[in-house]
Amino acid sequence: MSGLRFGRRAAGLGLAVLASLAGVAPSAAAPFRIIITETETPLVPNSVIDLASRLGYYKRNGVDVELVRVPATPSAVAALRSGQGDMANIALDSALQLVARNQMKLKGVTSPDKALPFIIASSKQFTDIKQLVGKTFGVSRIGSVDFLVSRTVFAKLGVEPDSVKYVVIGQPPVRAQALVGNRVDATVFSIGVWLSLNDRSNINMLVDQKAYNDAAPFVTKLNVVTDVVAKDRAKEVEGIVKATIEASRDFATNPKAWVEAMVAARPDVKRDDLETLAERYKDNWSVNGGINMAALKYTTDTIYTDAEWNGVRKVEPAEWIDTGFADKALAALGVSSLTDPTGR
Repeated sequence: MSGLRFGRRAAGLGLAVLASLAGVAPSAAAPFRIIITETETPLVPNSVIDLASRLGYYKRNGVDVELVRVPATPSAVAALRSGQGDMANIALDSALQLVARNQMKLKGVTSPDKALPFIIASSKQFTDIKQLVGKTFGVSRIGSVDFLVSRTVFAKLGVEPDSVKYVVIGQPPVRAQALVGNRVDATVFSIGVWLSLNDRSNINMLVDQKAYNDAAPFVTKLNVVTDVVAKDRAKEVEGIVKATIEASRDFATNPKAWVEAMVAARPDVKRDDLETLAERYKDNWSVNGGINMAALKYTTDTIYTDAEWNGVRKVEPAEWIDTGFADKALAALGVSSLTDPTGR
């Protein structure tokens, strides 16, 4: 493998020298690296980032993409800071913290999966969310997307958020296993994780996907780039945004296409479960880029109500959300009326 890499590198240097002698700049660019926080293709619409690569959408838009997989948003931020990637799909609140505290100059350019299809699951004994007062609730980490959004859901559904005992467990599959193993009373994860569980006999879906999203219509994750990348690699950013919109539209209009792609990417998941998910996700695809400015405003205002944000500079979406890349894609593709209003 090292010999192959050396051969490619040497060939690239040779082309650069020849181009320099001819007075022409070399056209080959380094792969555009997208950092994603899933170690395998996720069972949610965010899978479009991975599938757009597998199915050639990026290449058809002139971008050579390399996916960099890390376990969670903090790792993704660290990778983006250190230059290990050019774009990262991360939690919106984490990106907002970085911008508000002047720690990184970021631009939010698209949200391939703006509203994660979360549910709240509990032990079978609980049949009403109000019964979770004083009970343990598994989260990824304090301050994570699932923690913040679930607190909003609790408040909207009549539960004082601080009356619940939050337990740091980790990633969604780990939280699910902790619930099945009776180590927590309830937790939050995606409908995809729910369906992937082999045994659900001792657990209950307390809040379904629609009720959860209706209670907290957040933009939870988005793709960000640094100001430098937005300027220096603008064409590639534009191509990636357009590619994910195209893939999202294909999956929205033809759910079977998503099922077939996921069968190849996740052979461990039953086709029947994937077909169920495809039906549930029909209104979740970011067919217009996923950056609804009205929804981003609501998300921002809600985030700032949390005590963690006391004293943090208020940053409005217009300061760091760059709709220009999505708008260029929509100028070429047209605005879809399927779902995903632009809010602008």
